[in-house]
Amino acid sequence: MSTNAQLAAQLLRDAGSFFRDVGQQNPEISEQMNDNAQVYDQVAQMVETDPNGQLPVQEEGGEAQQ
Repeated sequence: MSTNAQLAAQLLRDAGSFFRDVGQQNPEISEQMNDNAQVYDQVAQMVETDPNGQLPVQEEGGEAQQ
């Protein structure tokens, strides 16, 4: 039986695959779709390795606080 985190990670990876497929079918937006896919893959990895982890707080100037 899968955990909620495992299911979430799989859904994120599936979304990444969707973006890659869209990019392959539409060369003019391929780069953006691949960027989107990479973000989904990164979040999937985060959910799997540290499901209760927290993102650093973002300051207005763009610097992240730990």
